[in-house]
Amino acid sequence: MQAKTFQQIFSQNKDPFSDILGQESTKKQLKSALLVNRHILILGPPGVGKTTLAKNIAKILPEITVNNCSYHCLPENPVCPECTAKKTKGTRKISGEERFVRIQGSPDLTAEDLIGDIDPIKAMKFGPLSIEAFTPGKIFKANNGILFFDELNRCPEKLQNALLQVLQEGVATIGAYDVDIKADFIFIATMNPKDTSTERLSDVLLDRFDVVYMHYPETAEIEMDIVKQKGKKIDVVFPNSVLDTAIEFIRVLRENKKLDKVPSVRASIGLYERAQANAFLKNKKEVSFEDVEDAMISVLSHRIRLKPAAEYSQSPADFVKEELKSFIKTFKPSEHGGFT
Repeated sequence: MQAKTFQQIFSQNKDPFSDILGQESTKKQLKSALLVNRHILILGPPGVGKTTLAKNIAKILPEITVNNCSYHCLPENPVCPECTAKKTKGTRKISGEERFVRIQGSPDLTAEDLIGDIDPIKAMKFGPLSIEAFTPGKIFKANNGILFFDELNRCPEKLQNALLQVLQEGVATIGAYDVDIKADFIFIATMNPKDTSTERLSDVLLDRFDVVYMHYPETAEIEMDIVKQKGKKIDVVFPNSVLDTAIEFIRVLRENKKLDKVPSVRASIGLYERAQANAFLKNKKEVSFEDVEDAMISVLSHRIRLKPAAEYSQSPADFVKEELKSFIKTFKPSEHGGFT
């Protein structure tokens, strides 16, 4: 059903994912996967807009009418025990955003968080083996919508196994009752492939997905537009020449072979915001490159990680200072931050 909805949306001659600037190749692959109801794993470094892109998908979904149940059953296609027994009273309308159910990856997540569990109060009322005592988890709440799993590789192996059946068959088995309930949703997950402090995803789970890759902004101009759009603004002027220099330094760091972890777009936004704050505190009306320099260590040092061969010779803060000196000598920003 959702495939037909996306066909109508994508047939219009406009960018449906306007919340994300650039990333045209990513958007193309995403639209292709959505058109055929594929489950999607968005791979990319932090701060490139993976979560924003997933939320954008929910925003373009139309409002629909569902039954007054916890499973978002369609009136013409009831799936939950309450609706199939015709015990549901009335309907309601839900927006695309309401059809978006988010799970934040964590080692503490359990299969019950996804599928559901027995509610003790309902169990006392209806009996422990009554289906009425079951409280649905997020899989069923995402029925006829999108189940978004942020940082999929942070969930434990047991939880990965709980996803296999529903991703393959569109059905989840409630073990305590030996009951199968359908769940019609698109599963979108994100993952930073370079994050090593996480669980390894099994091959059988990965086989359920199509992978879409996201990268850092293609050009400095796109990154500047993102920074201006997403960054907080203070009542000082931020010359484009200064911002262009700051972003260029971030992009140079991303190419540095000494770094195992490079600064994300959040670092660019951080410099934009903090430089304004520094200028404001100095009672200045306009940001200079000096205000950007004063924010460098605070914004960047914890957002980078040196490779083992380099981390023993200098700290991240010293590395940022050294690279900034080299950058200034090479590009020679003027007093106002532009290149001379």
